[in-house]
Amino acid sequence: MTLFADIPGERLDAFLARSAEGLSRSAAQKLIEDGLVSRNGKPGKKNDKLNVGDAVSYEIPEPKAVDIAPKEMPLDIVYEDDDLLVINKPKGLVVHPAAGHQDDTLVNGLLYALGDDLSGINGELRPGIVHRIDKDTSGLLAVAKNDLAHTVLASQLKDHSMARTYEAIVCGVLKEDSGTVDAPIGRHPSDRKKMCVTQRNSKPAVTHWEVIRRYRGYTHIRCKLETGRTHQIRVHMAYIGHPILGDTVYGHKKPELGQSSQCLHAGVLCFAHPRDGHPVMVFAGLPQYFKDVLEKLEKMG
Repeated sequence: MTLFADIPGERLDAFLARSAEGLSRSAAQKLIEDGLVSRNGKPGKKNDKLNVGDAVSYEIPEPKAVDIAPKEMPLDIVYEDDDLLVINKPKGLVVHPAAGHQDDTLVNGLLYALGDDLSGINGELRPGIVHRIDKDTSGLLAVAKNDLAHTVLASQLKDHSMARTYEAIVCGVLKEDSGTVDAPIGRHPSDRKKMCVTQRNSKPAVTHWEVIRRYRGYTHIRCKLETGRTHQIRVHMAYIGHPILGDTVYGHKKPELGQSSQCLHAGVLCFAHPRDGHPVMVFAGLPQYFKDVLEKLEKMG
């Protein structure tokens, strides 16, 4: 595929990530490193500065055979068609293989259920995975069955037209009925496993929240993501002094109300169907762990 540069002086990798659907900056750099990107017919380098009108050609390699063991597991599929499916992921399930989780992830289950019927754009470790939610966050996750669906859904994530709504229980009582946290998020300077609000090497992040109900010492809220940074809701709520109940990474270090992981559920996912653009809205009710906490809060008064 060939694209034409339109901003003078833009880096080649930045141009590709901005202009090619479904490509992140790191994915664009990988294509360049693998010799799959040319500039005006010559091999490109990631830091090449482009001139307006430069012809940038790239190719997506055929996906490698996935060396991940399929594993039978229950999958709560709440929507499915020929192009995609939406999974209601339980708390505690890792999305894709990583250190410490090689054969017990959602990807292992998807490979057992669907075999080769998954997109290959995200590489051999993440077939079909368009976006992630944390291991201990429950809720909705879109999975692409083919590269067309993956490319279009990834584009919707990038331009923020895919709407994701979460419910959470946070510590403390929020005084306002609604609000917005607009604060950039980047890697924590001393703990690389954590994210934080920072101006250094960060990306814009916007979270809208509204109160569903207040309890003694806690608040049940709804959050809508305008951006999708790693740990965004967890970081933003902690930043304004109301960490998510059970989040011992960003909030209180000791478990509360029996929760040792974040009480956060992705309950609504809305997007335009990648095949014909018709609107798709998928819902997932609150899981039992979340209902149990609300029942405890009700009894507390």
